[in-house]
Amino acid sequence: QVQLVESGGGLVQAGGSLRLSCTASPRTFSSSAMGWFRQAPGKEREFVGAIAGSGGRGLETYAESVEGRFTISGDTAQSTVYMQMNSLKPEDTAVYFCAAGAWGPGIERASNMNYFGRGTQVTVSS
Repeated sequence: QVQLVESGGGLVQAGGSLRLSCTASPRTFSSSAMGWFRQAPGKEREFVGAIAGSGGRGLETYAESVEGRFTISGDTAQSTVYMQMNSLKPEDTAVYFCAAGAWGPGIERASNMNYFGRGTQVTVSS
């Protein structure tokens, strides 16, 4: 059974930073693209960003709304993917979910991801 465990959410003021972590099994981490999605109340789950398997291999993609503010990286030794979130805005408030799936076209669609974690709440106050 694949488990993705997120941590690092919390409350931060606008302009602040948070770093989310997601730990997977070594097999999942090395064979999957690892992504982040978020879901705000009353809204659909949306793509935030993703990194290719085995710590990225230099391949990353981001939603336009977070490009330049969020950075995803991987630690192969820890089977952990991180998302550094800077210059946070109130509209970034959401539950953030780690996901694992196949790298390729359509990675931004939640339906194409194979596994999701339980999520971690990020709240940005104005």
